[in-house]
Amino acid sequence: MSSPSVYIKTYGCQMNKLDSALVTSALRAAGFGLTDNAKEADVVLINTCSVRDHAEQRVLSHLGHLKHLKKTRPGLMVGVIGCMAQRLGEKLFQHEAVDLVCGPAQIPQISQLLADALHEKQKRLAITEKIRQKEPENQNLALEQFESAYGIEDRQLPGQAYVRVMHGCNRFCSYCVVPYVRGPEVCRPPAAIIEQIRKLADAGVKQVTLLGQTVNSYKYTAGEKTYCLADLLATASNIAGIEWLKFVTSYPAEEFLDEILQAMADSPKVCHYLHMPAQSGSDKILRAMSRHYTAAQYLELLDKARAIVPDIAVAGDFIVGFPGETEEDFQATIDLTRKAKYKNCFIFKYSPRPGTRADKKLQDNIPAEVKKRRNIELLAVQERISDELSRDFLGRQVKVLVEGLSKKAHLNLDQSSSERQLVGRTAEDWIVVFNGPISLAGQLAKVKITKTSPLTLFGQLC
Repeated sequence: MSSPSVYIKTYGCQMNKLDSALVTSALRAAGFGLTDNAKEADVVLINTCSVRDHAEQRVLSHLGHLKHLKKTRPGLMVGVIGCMAQRLGEKLFQHEAVDLVCGPAQIPQISQLLADALHEKQKRLAITEKIRQKEPENQNLALEQFESAYGIEDRQLPGQAYVRVMHGCNRFCSYCVVPYVRGPEVCRPPAAIIEQIRKLADAGVKQVTLLGQTVNSYKYTAGEKTYCLADLLATASNIAGIEWLKFVTSYPAEEFLDEILQAMADSPKVCHYLHMPAQSGSDKILRAMSRHYTAAQYLELLDKARAIVPDIAVAGDFIVGFPGETEEDFQATIDLTRKAKYKNCFIFKYSPRPGTRADKKLQDNIPAEVKKRRNIELLAVQERISDELSRDFLGRQVKVLVEGLSKKAHLNLDQSSSERQLVGRTAEDWIVVFNGPISLAGQLAKVKITKTSPLTLFGQLC
């Protein structure tokens, strides 16, 4: 009898992508087969995100399709894992397509949960009952062992891997559901992180991205020594085979920032890239969001970053239409965006998340059409900034880590070339499209930039 085949669909952030990679590795080690086609799978796992309502609606829509698929394939098993699984728990079983629900902290159990569910033909629920309580030591140990054992190269992005340095979050921004689905902040031991990076380097990985909900607040005390993110970056820089190190996402705070930026300036392997969300340019809205800085303090942090690392590329996030946001508040966000000069920015319309303080205490009083207009307007402002910054690359040679085939082959500028169109990224996270052999995937290459757009650089292989 052949092994059950599993299809995994992932929504959300890098944390979810890492979780899916870990689950994939664990299932393969347990004897499950993996498939890229849901219609051929015995099991469909949906790794979910709860940060925005739109993300959850996409999952529900997907479950609707799977409900119809199960009518023709009644033996199909459907599991919901990740943040939405933790947030809704047993309620997800009200959707008749769902057979298994597994929270982020329970993914080390996923192989056994699936095996039991398939054998016994019964629904399985595994979530953390009291998510904000300190995690039991055995649960932390299970997560640590799972990370160390199954952390592998990202099969979608050859030569790259994510390594989690911390779980959970203690910030409690008023709009954010993460502390309620990922639990309290727990930092992994430095030795385990470095050993995982060494294994990845031995496997041919060239770029490692260190992940944390607020990665710059990483802090681990062992004996008389307290380690911060800068220590991880400095140590990992000495690992042979690792070419580039990145980290996301950073909370705007002074703590450890000087040390992190200095590590970036000192090591050619630490990429000159900083993703540090502002969320708003209005001090009034920042207070309502429980973000513990002002717009002026945020810009001071960027000034410091550029003083220590002059060519640093900065990315940001904003939420528009937060409760109580006036046109004056929105204009303050536009002003901050112009002053920050982001390489790129992720802009979202506010949606209430159940259980958060904003949902409990603030009325979602900004009309949908106003949110949409502000979103479009801020995107246009950022597009002009990105366009201006990208033009500086014209005629320059850049080093890129090649990701593979471009998904937008129609953008190919050299129609006479017999080579395929590839896409890669610079150390500063600029997207670069060029023609070349597919054998370059996972390798570093030099490209001369011949054309630019706000979000993409185009060039020729050197």
